[in-house]
Amino acid sequence: MRTSIDDFRPATDDSGLPLFAAARASDPETSKAAARSVTPRMKTEHEGLILVALECGPAGKTRISELCGLTDQQVIRRMRALVRDGLVVPTGREVPSAAGRAEMEWRLV
Repeated sequence: MRTSIDDFRPATDDSGLPLFAAARASDPETSKAAARSVTPRMKTEHEGLILVALECGPAGKTRISELCGLTDQQVIRRMRALVRDGLVVPTGREVPSAAGRAEMEWRLV
């Protein structure tokens, strides 16, 4: 189970365009396969980070933001597009936010 996604932060190649490091050479084959399955779906860096964070399991925006290093607002602003694209759905459960309020829980499709 992942607890951080620092290894998935963007790198650049000779063209200067951002690329996602799919996996380290030393990672097990299952990690490489998971990275390959997520990468084609990534439209933005933040959406990609959210998708990788949700590979750890269902979570609210607070937990997602902790896992991927984004703010709560950066996470929640991208959830509508991820739902529209059929990549993420609400679980129907609520989880506590950092402030102790109820927030929606999300999971990968």
